[in-house]
Amino acid sequence: MTTSENAYGVFLEKVKRTVYIDNLSPQVTEAVLKASLNQFGDVENVEFIPNYTFPSELPRCALVEMKTSRQAQKIMGDLSDFPFLISGMPRPVRVRKAEVEMFDDRPEKPGSKVECSWLTPEDPNFQVAIKLKKLSKQHVAETAFLLKHQLEEEKKLASQQWETLKANYKKFEMIDSVINDGTSRLLSERYNIQPFGC
Repeated sequence: MTTSENAYGVFLEKVKRTVYIDNLSPQVTEAVLKASLNQFGDVENVEFIPNYTFPSELPRCALVEMKTSRQAQKIMGDLSDFPFLISGMPRPVRVRKAEVEMFDDRPEKPGSKVECSWLTPEDPNFQVAIKLKKLSKQHVAETAFLLKHQLEEEKKLASQQWETLKANYKKFEMIDSVINDGTSRLLSERYNIQPFGC
């Protein structure tokens, strides 16, 4: 077995231990992702995948390498069955198996060969390339629009969650003050009710 075949074999083992996580909140950092996934096993490495299709300074998906392929399988099984929120954001993440093409640092596959050539207007594939270029620009515009819409919806949902949390906290404070200032004792005497916990 050659050195390149050995390196590629080691790389394929790494792919088996890695999961692809998408739909991450822009606020999720490497430390947050590690802390969230360490409950499934030992996180070896987190690599955010940069977004090259439209302007955005924050990653939205990541490759997470676990210590064993069994731990990676557990993550995929558990997170595909139940919504999983990271960083308390209202966006459940999506998880799937990592694929070889997702890694920027992948070694060259033994025996493979890449050929590149420039297309001229006379080439029969020239019009196909033009159509693909237009489609990719359209895809970029649609993705940017959808992302903007998704972030607006998440801000609304986060705001609603915050208002609900504040309302629940005010209720807790009111109940706490009623118990601590003796009002509950007066009410229990007035209505002949046994106070809770007595």
